Amino acid sequence: MSIFDFFRPRGQPSATAAKERLQILLAHERSTAAAPDYLPKLQREIIDLVTKYVQVADDKISVHYANAGSVSTLEVNVELPVMEPAAPMRRSFG
Repeated sequence: MSIFDFFRPRGQPSATAAKERLQILLAHERSTAAAPDYLPKLQREIIDLVTKYVQVADDKISVHYANAGSVSTLEVNVELPVMEPAAPMRRSFG
């Protein structure tokens, strides 16, 4: 053991650590690159359409895209507000 061994970091060699970091970065890039280009616009239009008919905050609507091989899925979740029941209508006969 030389005196220089005290100054070297123990653990993984820097090349191995750099390779692992690069693999993580590439996996993240591939996951975001798999989404189609039109997805942000589609998400905005879905949110606009839902809020046209129901008063819902934007953060209560989520749109997720997933791609698994040859199957792509678009999942839309909307948390609807609790609606008060409408008062019964009176009918008058006469």
